[in-house]
Order: sequence, then structure tokens, then C-alpha cells
Amino acid sequence: MARKSPLDGKLVTLIGGNGFIGSHVAQDLLERGARVRIAAREPEKAFKLKPLANLGQLQFARCNALDKRSIEACVAGSDAVVYLIGTFDGNQQALQADGAGIAARAAAETGAEAFVYVSAIGADPEAETGYSRTKGDGERQVQAAFPKATVIRPSVVFGEEAGLVPMFADLVKVMPVLPVFGAESEFQPVWVDDVAEGIANALEDPDTHGGKTYEAAGPDTLSMMEINRMIADGQDRERAFFPMPNALAKVFAVMPLTPINSDQLAMLEVGSVATKGTPGLAKLGVTPKPLSLFLDRWMVRYRKHGRFTEKRV
Repeated sequence: MARKSPLDGKLVTLIGGNGFIGSHVAQDLLERGARVRIAAREPEKAFKLKPLANLGQLQFARCNALDKRSIEACVAGSDAVVYLIGTFDGNQQALQADGAGIAARAAAETGAEAFVYVSAIGADPEAETGYSRTKGDGERQVQAAFPKATVIRPSVVFGEEAGLVPMFADLVKVMPVLPVFGAESEFQPVWVDDVAEGIANALEDPDTHGGKTYEAAGPDTLSMMEINRMIADGQDRERAFFPMPNALAKVFAVMPLTPINSDQLAMLEVGSVATKGTPGLAKLGVTPKPLSLFLDRWMVRYRKHGRFTEKRV
């Protein structure tokens, strides 16, 4: 008989739960029997989760993370809360830091048992980039308001439907020559389901994981150039990659309608590798899986003849 999860029947609110990581966290929690409230600006984006839930197990709430009362209303009645909002656009201070602090205070005041703040490797209140700086401030505000909160800092997250894999895969499919930003920078890509499992495990056992910070990183350290080449190999396509010079990349990043902004470029140049001595996914009971485990299967639809492409020996 399967073990009954401590989250069974508990109400877990996912603020920003309609996004890439949030939707996977929701799936994991639903499997554990939790009641899940998706609180987001556009909760209808998570309606695809409905078939996975039992009657009364999934709830949707419209949440404006710029509005204190909206956040408090969504947190009310929760046994646990996960704050997932991350953005490279808009008011990062309000969305990534202040909103998280409001949610943590509301959770503490209404008796929530657990709180998880999803940050990022490199988060630091003194960082130069707005993204890392406000994530660092978010950690500070959350820990001050909810001392037993768990902070989880992922490296670059990959999955089949979103994240870096489909973004690069679409480019590799159509472009014979591609520039690579931060080509030699190192990353530890982490599978979205491993991150989701780590978050759910932290919620299950706040006595063990509360008040701690974990860095969620994959088992392999890869350069951005290596990641691009792996994707091209998975598609059976010959592609020419060249490192984008930093000076040219910075000009490109400030131009309108480009797919990368200055914050993203700065983070690409720094990379995202777990800090030595900081607990990782293993301490959350998760064995992280490498990107290479998935690429051959995920790249089938990008190959010239799909599943009918001749397999390489």
C-alpha cells in the first residue's frame, strides 16, 4: 500500500502556479492528494491541469501580485504556500521581492505550516542585475516574515514544453548558423520535475527543511555551447555555432524586440552552477537527472522526418 502523503487533503496555494515550474509543482501535489489553489494573474492558463484533479481538488484564483489585499486573499486558509513568480520584465522589486514578503507574512499570520520561496542560483540583495538582486531581497523578506520558510534556488530549468530546450530547439531547427550568448559559461541544467519534487518534499516536511536554503542543480556541468550542440545532435542536424562577442552581445541586448535583455545576458555570462557547501536536491530526497537522458526522445519532433528519421549507429 502506497504511503499516504502528509499533504493529503491539505490546501497548498501556488502563487504564480500557472507558469512552467508551477504547473509541474501542481501535478506533483495533486498526485500526493493535496488540494491545490492556483493563484495567478491569468489562472486560466493552468486549466489544462483540470483532468489531473479529483472533484474539489483544484481551485483557481485570480491574483494580482502588485496588490497586497489580493495576495492576502489568495493565501487565506492555506496550509502551505509556494511563491513562484519570476520575471525579467516589469516591476521586479514588487513581483519577486515585495510580493513574496507580503505572501510570507500573510501565511505566517494565518497559520500556514510551510512556505517555499522559489529563488535562483546567484540570488543576492547586492547583485548588479535586477533579477538576481530582487530574488535575493525576496529571500530576505520571506525569511524575515516566515523564519521556517524554505528557499529553493534552481539553476537553469529544462523541460519538454518550456524552458531552454524548446527555445534553442526551435532555433536549431531553422537556422544553419547560430550565435551563442555566454558560450563558455557553465550551467547545471535541472529537470523541471526534479525541482517540483524537491518543492513538494520540502512542503511535506517543514520540520526538516524549514529555515533552510537549497540549490537545485542537475548532475552535469555544461557550457552553453555544449547545450546547443547537444540539441543539434539530438535533431540530427549539422549546425555552425559561433560565440557571440560580449561587446556585440551587449549592443544586441539593449535593442528593441530582441529575445534577450541585459539582465538575461549578464546572467548567461556569469553562468549558474551550484555553490559548494550549499545543500542540493539530494538533501531534499531527489536524485537529479541529466539533460542527456531526455534529449533523444524530445528531439524526435524536430528532426527532418520525425520518427521516420534514420537512426544513427
